[in-house]
Amino acid sequence: MRRPRVLLWSAAGAVTLAFLVALEIAARHYGLPGPVTTQVQELVVAPQSGFLLYASMGLMMVVLTWRQRLIALGVALGIDAVIALIRLVADAPVTDGHPFGTGALWVIVGVTVIALTRRTGPERMLLLKGVGLGLLLVAGRKTGDTWLLITSKTRPLVLDQYLANADRAFGNPSWAVGRLVEATGPAGDFFLDSIYTQLPVAAVCVAVYQLRHVARDRVFPGHHLVRTFLVIGLVGPAIYMIFPVVGPIFAFGSDGGHWAMADLWPDTAVPVGTPHHMPFDEITPRNCMPSLHTAWATAIYIHSRRGPKFLRYAGTFWLVATLAATLGFGYHYGADLVAGVVFTLTLEVGVRAFDRGWDRSAVLLVVHGTVVFSVLLVAYRYLSLEMAHYPWLYGPLFLLAMGSVIYGYVRIVRRWEPKAAPLAQLEPQPGMA
Repeated sequence: MRRPRVLLWSAAGAVTLAFLVALEIAARHYGLPGPVTTQVQELVVAPQSGFLLYASMGLMMVVLTWRQRLIALGVALGIDAVIALIRLVADAPVTDGHPFGTGALWVIVGVTVIALTRRTGPERMLLLKGVGLGLLLVAGRKTGDTWLLITSKTRPLVLDQYLANADRAFGNPSWAVGRLVEATGPAGDFFLDSIYTQLPVAAVCVAVYQLRHVARDRVFPGHHLVRTFLVIGLVGPAIYMIFPVVGPIFAFGSDGGHWAMADLWPDTAVPVGTPHHMPFDEITPRNCMPSLHTAWATAIYIHSRRGPKFLRYAGTFWLVATLAATLGFGYHYGADLVAGVVFTLTLEVGVRAFDRGWDRSAVLLVVHGTVVFSVLLVAYRYLSLEMAHYPWLYGPLFLLAMGSVIYGYVRIVRRWEPKAAPLAQLEPQPGMA
């Protein structure tokens, strides 16, 4: 059993390394540093990741004892303080990046060195798994940035006109929420932007709760939020290449400049018309379909359900606030959000089934979710005009389709966890076999 698992992890590591090298080469082709280069640079220069690096260190520390955690945090803060002092003395203010975060990255590297040189056997593997979790969170951010660059360079035509038509079936939610956010002024804008940009930090909070017993038990649980997060980040960007969309604030708003069809968002809905592929610049990412912010926020919500009351409330709040931000800033259409929910629930069931074993209900739901997601994409592309003309038909129909996936997910989770008991009741008690 151990050998196949080792082979599986080795294969996954080789594929990940090959993927990172390919992205590095692609980024260099366009004259920009790739994910490997930017991550190495943050060991010295002001990091772009900032909060994310400390969140990654927090995720890594689930494998450490409380004493080791306090030492690691103290070292990270000390390194950042020294670097800040050096910059102050050298009169080198931070102009492009965060004033902190380098210390956290150095601590992660230090734990890696300790694991390889001072630990052996299961203890070494546990430390390396913790380091892997932390680095994967940062690497996901870096690879995502590079992948968005590739979408902007390789997909000169976008499908926003199709989604603008299709969105009428859902009541043009981006336009409606955009006006509400605009009415809240700078305060509302700052608040929602903080929620939108710090989504990985929220994910780490839930993941740390799920993994809180790793240091005690010296083993990771079979399924946790980080797995779903990584699968969403791996599969989602591939859809961008199939269905490139820039979002209403770019295609129909002021941020699109002369590339925008018109400056309509959020005050005036786009007139219904025969949609066409729309040329756009080579800078703006084509990262709308599906909405991965919606997907990740949905995953956070799902995994927070088995936590304490505070965590459940926080998961609900983060989901609602993220949906408001994605629509209110004009980054997504309502159609993106519907697809994002279906996308997430389908992947979540697949990841859970991979851990606990596939049964008939899991297979059926994954197939059903995949079919619904595919139908949504096909309808957005080829039936958008009909969706705009008959919103009373297509809107409820597709919401019902999304609801069927939600219902199927709830049923299968209740079957897997029939008592839906609090987490503390589900943990094995001393003396239990």
